[in-house]
Amino acid sequence: MILVSSRVALQSRIVLLLLLLETTPLFAAYSEPLPNNTATADTTITVDRVQVTAIKQGLVLRSQPVAASIFGRNHLDRQRIVAVKELSQAVPNFHAPDYGSRMTSSIYVRGLGARIDQPVVGMNIDNVPVMNKDCFDTELVDAERIELLRGPQSTLYGRNTMGGVINIYTLSPLLYEGVRLGMEYSSGASYKFRAASYNRIHDRLGLAVSAFYNRSGGLFENETTGEKCDHEQLGGARLKVQWRNGKGLGIDNTLSFSLLDQGGYPYVYIGEDIDTSEVGTIRSGRIAYNDPCSYARTAVSNGLTIRYDAARLSVASITSYQYSDDEMILDQDFLPLSYFTLRQARREHILTEDLVFRSRGDRAYHWLFGAFGFYRHSNMEAPVNFKETGIDRLIFGYAADYGFSKAEDELLLESNFRNPSYGVALYHESNYTLGNWRFTAGIRADYERTELRYASRTELNYYFTAPNTTERQPKQAKIDDSNRIAHSYTEILPKFSVLYAFDEQRNLYFTVSKGYKAGGFNTQIFSDILQERLKQKMTTPDALFKDEDIMSYKPEYSWNYELGGHFMCMDGMIRGDMALFWIDCRDQQLTVFPKGQSTGRMMTNAGRTRSIGAELSLQIRPLKTLELNMSYGYTDARFRSYHNGIREFRGNRLPYVPAHTLSVRATWSIPTGVNWLGDVVLQAGLNGAGDICWNEENTRRQSFYALLDASVGLEHKNYRLSLWSRNLGDKTYDVFYFKSIGNEFVQRGRPRIFGVTLSLEL
Repeated sequence: MILVSSRVALQSRIVLLLLLLETTPLFAAYSEPLPNNTATADTTITVDRVQVTAIKQGLVLRSQPVAASIFGRNHLDRQRIVAVKELSQAVPNFHAPDYGSRMTSSIYVRGLGARIDQPVVGMNIDNVPVMNKDCFDTELVDAERIELLRGPQSTLYGRNTMGGVINIYTLSPLLYEGVRLGMEYSSGASYKFRAASYNRIHDRLGLAVSAFYNRSGGLFENETTGEKCDHEQLGGARLKVQWRNGKGLGIDNTLSFSLLDQGGYPYVYIGEDIDTSEVGTIRSGRIAYNDPCSYARTAVSNGLTIRYDAARLSVASITSYQYSDDEMILDQDFLPLSYFTLRQARREHILTEDLVFRSRGDRAYHWLFGAFGFYRHSNMEAPVNFKETGIDRLIFGYAADYGFSKAEDELLLESNFRNPSYGVALYHESNYTLGNWRFTAGIRADYERTELRYASRTELNYYFTAPNTTERQPKQAKIDDSNRIAHSYTEILPKFSVLYAFDEQRNLYFTVSKGYKAGGFNTQIFSDILQERLKQKMTTPDALFKDEDIMSYKPEYSWNYELGGHFMCMDGMIRGDMALFWIDCRDQQLTVFPKGQSTGRMMTNAGRTRSIGAELSLQIRPLKTLELNMSYGYTDARFRSYHNGIREFRGNRLPYVPAHTLSVRATWSIPTGVNWLGDVVLQAGLNGAGDICWNEENTRRQSFYALLDASVGLEHKNYRLSLWSRNLGDKTYDVFYFKSIGNEFVQRGRPRIFGVTLSLEL
């Protein structure tokens, strides 16, 4: 690991130059190829390998007024981190629960977050934004560095980054040459294979090809079918090309695709035992449903980055095309009864363009100007198929007193959606250094227009028996409805920060910034709307829903106030980051379940909330071979004003947000003295989160839990062999809670897992 010294100016410049040459694909034309065993930053808080690859951020994140956690390649390889969810709890106040399927990418940061639709955190891979949250959870093959920036990043990154940004950078074929192979086996008959080849074809041209394949037999059994319900197959490949002309011009193009087919959704019923005539007694505490659940996804992405560096100006263009085609199939009642099933299939095309102009040179004043635009078009089918039990209880259970009875055992509620949207933005940031002081001011003007064109239809055949008669008259209730809803949003997103630098490694900062999360449409509630319209046609009761109230939800806004700093003492033996924050949020988006035996879920705006908290990260190296890392986050997120039409929740904690996150880890490297054997590496860690309230009433919750992991391995410049375990104590805990037709369900966290991993570098 290379550290920037603050003692001698000449040494600082030399080290900084080496870092510049070592790190970035964008400057690779000016460097020689590195040896295969080049070390990388391996801690969440140490100076990373200089963020030259980052087009919008500053050079070194620890010198910036931002709370950031950085994971280098060595750390990622040691911890076998190949997905963003696996960083949960390792970053203060960052919680990404693993539940449902890979479509579920809920992330909660500092009290902000939501289960469905718009994310609270943005994600970029090699500077290209991943616009569809459903594609966040994928395999991160050969990631060289992952950065997590917490707090609103809306000025530079725009919509849906009010909780932060995840930046992922993959290995450069201009800086790394060789073949990387990996294989892994773990509990649940899980296999992972990966292979990559990095070639510097010419001093100015590099080519990288990588591929991976994962297969898992699953860990959770569906007692109704006797099969594992969370089986999975995932595969993909990436082609990365980089070219430099030696005069400041660089072109990078990355083409990637992935294919996913999985089961998932191991939801446990936790209500009272249910006695039924159809299947007998349904026991609490079990996974038992009779219809299939699955998720399949095809994703393709191509990102083209063109950058030119002149003496005083840098210009970068980031262009991307993203395609996804996925299908989710659910037994939506998650019981061994024939209520109803859902098939949701969506196909999406996205185009993005980001143009960035940035000043260069050793001057007191630096500036950045940018323009961003996107176009997104989505087509979705979401038919809900009601079966015998669902028709009896949810449709005719309300209509029996009116003399109605069913004529069929199945009912199809069809919903089709087209959702085109586009947005444009202009943004600017200025930085001025005055002695030890650094002032930053930025602003973004963001415009977005989104539209929903929907068509809903259903046809119900039934019988009507008039009072005091026995004759059944055939009847039909038919609905064929289509319409169009459109919304436009114009947002101004300012930011201001001041930083005082004691030296290159120690500083204090204060930041005020505005965050913004886009509004949207509640497509998952349309089946409930159709049900209510059917019952209105049959019995004309008071409507449970009013369409205009629930079809859309508004944007979410926040003002973030943050006091933080980066520190170092004892000649670098102890390093750390700390932050205090206050977030005032208006119209916070919450996922709620409509009252009664509803079948859908919807997003609503919760009036006003506030979130206060603190974060601390520490790295201690008492010995050259021993490293201790700790991160802790505390969040107190509460409603200030929210009435759901039944009761007021003022003072209650926000659901799904952990009050505490904790990660403690020790790594001890023991040299064997044998060249071909390398070092013995012992690791032990503890990750914890909680307590977590599951509902607005705060009546359901998961108390704080801590999971122990450990590993022992051999590390050599050409190979890495590791025996490891996660959740070593086999702790039982819940990662998710929800309701369906009035019944309550949870998903348990993964049980104890053992595995062995082998990595080769040739």
